Amino acid sequence: MDKFVISILVRNESGVLTRITGLFARRGFNIDTLSVGETLDPSVSRITITAKGDDYIKEQLVKQVSKLHDVLKTELMDKGNIVMRELLLVKLNIAQEGHDKIMQAINIFRAKVVDLCPDSVTVEITGDKSKCDAFLTYLQRLGVAELCRTGFTAIARGNEVLLPDEK
Repeated sequence: MDKFVISILVRNESGVLTRITGLFARRGFNIDTLSVGETLDPSVSRITITAKGDDYIKEQLVKQVSKLHDVLKTELMDKGNIVMRELLLVKLNIAQEGHDKIMQAINIFRAKVVDLCPDSVTVEITGDKSKCDAFLTYLQRLGVAELCRTGFTAIARGNEVLLPDEK
């Protein structure tokens, strides 16, 4: 089964996300990652979902999601023509002997310290899945205390823009 990315423009109203995720659940499809946020127009939100499925599943999900009330546009993203990023926040317990290794990893992976306390450091990193996973793998041996991942968000390369359909 192929991993795919769907971008959905919806009215920014309560219950919309529940209807979309419910559609996936009713059909027995797992959502791998989910990201939601307002667009330039605060009355419209953009939902990015990654999931797995064959061509038939992808086509059916796009058709079914498009039919939902409050959905303005649904698009199966071309994985070869998108920029996809994830955000990780990682809290590490600081041991004096591991401090240099943490700072070295932060520099090599182009991460950023966003909180520093005497006994912990919180680091932010953005990137594609392989970069985030490699950073996390390296940090795990240094003592990860807590981890948050946003899931992926994606945008088409070039001039292609996702705009609501005229309904």
